[in-house]
Amino acid sequence: MVSSILASAMAFIDATALNVVLPSLQQSLKASGADLFWILNAYLLMLASLILIGGAMGDKLGRKKIFMAGILIFITGSAACGFANSVTLLVAFRILQGIGGSLMIPGSLSLISSSINEKERGKAIGTWSAFTTVVTIGGPIMGGALADAGLWRYIFFINVPIGIAALLMLGLKVKETRDEGSNKSLDFWGAGTIALGLALLTLGFLRIPAVGLYNVQVIGSLATGVIFLAIFIAIEIKSSHPMMPLTLFANATFSGANLLTFFLYAGLGAGMLFLSLNMVQVQGYSQLQSGLTFLPFTILMITLARFAGGLADKYGPRLFLITGPATAGAGLLILSFIKQTAGPSAYFTSFFPGFLVFGLGMSFTVAPLTAAVMGSVSDHFSGTASGINNAMTRIAGVFANAIFGALAVLFFSGALQQQINHIPLNAKDKQTIMAQAANLGNAKVPADISIANKPVIEKAYHSGFIAAYANIMRISAALGFLGALMAFIFIRNKAVKTSAGSSS
Repeated sequence: MVSSILASAMAFIDATALNVVLPSLQQSLKASGADLFWILNAYLLMLASLILIGGAMGDKLGRKKIFMAGILIFITGSAACGFANSVTLLVAFRILQGIGGSLMIPGSLSLISSSINEKERGKAIGTWSAFTTVVTIGGPIMGGALADAGLWRYIFFINVPIGIAALLMLGLKVKETRDEGSNKSLDFWGAGTIALGLALLTLGFLRIPAVGLYNVQVIGSLATGVIFLAIFIAIEIKSSHPMMPLTLFANATFSGANLLTFFLYAGLGAGMLFLSLNMVQVQGYSQLQSGLTFLPFTILMITLARFAGGLADKYGPRLFLITGPATAGAGLLILSFIKQTAGPSAYFTSFFPGFLVFGLGMSFTVAPLTAAVMGSVSDHFSGTASGINNAMTRIAGVFANAIFGALAVLFFSGALQQQINHIPLNAKDKQTIMAQAANLGNAKVPADISIANKPVIEKAYHSGFIAAYANIMRISAALGFLGALMAFIFIRNKAVKTSAGSSS
């Protein structure tokens, strides 16, 4: 449990703290808005592409062995990120982190699932969720404090001692587990096609802000990605030892829980990112203050996750997986109505109510959702099931960042265009002002604009970003409600466990 919590904490710290330090990182490396999405998505892209492979490798070759290899690669990539002095290098080392994460993340839950009694698994996963959150409670706060001090690089360095501690525990105290009955051969053709398919789809979405939806790069990348995914499904149907047994999806609970995961975490990822950018770049919060605003969410997760896991063990996960995502969606919807505020002094009358509702929803969702996924498959598929569910989380994050990043620029540009139409400017000045839309909340008034117009244009940038933020948050809320609908349609309390070739 301890080694799994520490390894998971690294991934969570990396995600939560990085969102908070993005404004500081953007200034330090002179990164554009598009660069920020690449820094986020380089990591998520590799996770989404390779996490299924990591889960299958753990089941076949040894969960502890693959888990340890993932931790080692992850902390190597983290240290390299800390030393990166350009956007290009940071993106490259984030890719290395993603490779490590794809081996590390499925191993965390599969080790717990294969070691804990089935009747206590929900409580164990709830404990894992709660303690992981306790370990990462300092993520946004620490990230904000370090960023304000100009030390954002230490967000990456902090992973190194945590990873070393986890490796020592695993090496000295944890026994190896694997699916002893399975063939040790790996599905390399399946692995290659799923990795290429997901990578090309994500690349296509990421190129939309730069070149437009109908550009040949975008259409070609998306179409080729879909073809590779179709080939992957064909390979898995015919393979005698598939890396993702499609029979798992015959189980309605397993399929429904993964659909719920995809929609809910797409909304979560986009919502958290744009909340952080809004607070720091538009509302006037420092990065430390922005980190502190996530405390209500974190405290609710700590106090309720284990409790929710225990209730799901006792009463079944269905009710929690309908009401939890719906409540989270309601929280995101409340947050979407926030306009320009007076800054941190207005937090409790502006952001706090939405955070509270959102945190309640997620607290009653996380442990029951994970328990539903892991409880719907036979134990020897625990690594594969964990890999698939984690892949859904990461794919949701990648697609949310890519698609919502493109949408945010479009929303911002549209709102900004309306604002500057009322300002007496020549065509060249308007074009220069509009070019800043790609930087979203970090848009700066061009130096050659007259002093008299600068305050008006700065106000237009803020208003345009808030309009884009509101639209993104409402779409995120709709995704939360869609997740609740998936639970209502598919998830049942008495799941029939799915094994390799049959349901039993």
